[in-house]
Amino acid sequence: MKNLVFVTLLVLLSAAGLGAAEPAGDFDQYWPHWRGPGDDGVAPHADPPVTWSESENIRWKVPIEGEGSASPIVWGDLVFVTSAVDTGEGTGEEDGSAEVAAPQPPPRPPRPPGARGPGGRGGGRGRGGGRPSGRTSSNDWRFVVTALRRTDGETVWQRTANTERPHEGIHPTGTFASNSAVTDGESLFAYFGSRGIYAYDLEGNPKWKRDLGDMTKRLGFGEGSSPAVAGNALVIIWDHEGESFVVALDKHTGDELWRTPRDEMTSWTTPLIVEEGGRAQVVTSATGKVRSYALDNGELLWESKGVTLNAIPAPVYEDGIVYLMSGFRGSALQAIRLADAKGDVSGSKAVLWEYDQDTPYVPSPLLYNGDLYFTKSNNAILSVFDAASGKPHYTTQRIEGLTNLYASPVGAAGRVYITDRKGNTTVIKAGSSYEELAQNSLDDAFDASAAVVGGEIYLRGKNLYCIAEN
Repeated sequence: MKNLVFVTLLVLLSAAGLGAAEPAGDFDQYWPHWRGPGDDGVAPHADPPVTWSESENIRWKVPIEGEGSASPIVWGDLVFVTSAVDTGEGTGEEDGSAEVAAPQPPPRPPRPPGARGPGGRGGGRGRGGGRPSGRTSSNDWRFVVTALRRTDGETVWQRTANTERPHEGIHPTGTFASNSAVTDGESLFAYFGSRGIYAYDLEGNPKWKRDLGDMTKRLGFGEGSSPAVAGNALVIIWDHEGESFVVALDKHTGDELWRTPRDEMTSWTTPLIVEEGGRAQVVTSATGKVRSYALDNGELLWESKGVTLNAIPAPVYEDGIVYLMSGFRGSALQAIRLADAKGDVSGSKAVLWEYDQDTPYVPSPLLYNGDLYFTKSNNAILSVFDAASGKPHYTTQRIEGLTNLYASPVGAAGRVYITDRKGNTTVIKAGSSYEELAQNSLDDAFDASAAVVGGEIYLRGKNLYCIAEN
């Protein structure tokens, strides 16, 4: 279902002159986006192991230099990860590896003190108040892209995209490389937020780079939104305590195709690109409003009431319905039918159902075989709903063996894999009743979401693991 939508989208975009279609036959075989080929957490053709440990079903385990909670992505025989490496120094110099003959970005705009954009809400305090907290660094950091071989974990190539001193801090549990990369099967787009976006071919040759400026994130908690790509467009949400916007860049050159201002405070959500009624649209989730924009020109198509403070979970989509949720200082879930979505849809028939309990804070939902899986805040407490009707199969099911969660659940081969921050993964049977299949543990900690391809699962902590049958 999702793959048919994706193929249709690419055909429409190609016909509209927005770019040639990617090889759709390969697309759903790999993991090109941190939420998988359908942006819903599902690996439709994968059959990975159910059990593993440090001594069982580990094909390889390699340390990853520096830090990062960006999820790995996979294309062909390569796995890509992004990292931030503390140099221990303060030189502020780039190594030049990404300097190529390409359109140069405009000068970095200054960060206006206390600025908030059209809504006028105050600087780093934002809605919810509180003082900035977290950790900062006075050192320069190298922002690194690494391609590893799937068969043995050997580094095929590595590039330092930029070396820069971060202008503000991050959450105590965050990293300076929390934005995940994305690929269209031809180029790799490594996104480091305020440190820039860098396009490479899959052999590691730089193609272009673009600097969108400096974000001012609520409470200095750092950055984490990831880009989305479809047709000729690479789409980025830039929600912060300054002038917020959504922007589409030409994926071949980095040139700006369009930019639409947003009256929004900080969010960490990832845009979702879907097609409805012959037109591609960019669905976004945020605290003030959930909105959708036309992919071809950035026009606002529809909007609804926002989710909670600190919006993080990415939207998911199936059979004409988009699901948006968040769960910090409250709970919010909206199921919106795109065929009926025009203008302000709050309280209209476009909103098929809503739910105001037990929704996730950091993890995004999984939409698998018509069922919507989500956890309560960052806790190992699971609810599963029939996505179309909103009827619960079960709610607030405690997942034994797990504690605090940041990673999003993934689905493959009729199973759901849920990973916590202490290296544990519980595998359950997908469906309307809770059935635990296995509990697994590794000597690492995982904030990044898993990538699932073929018979493999990739988990990224201090090490990158390839989990596969021995």
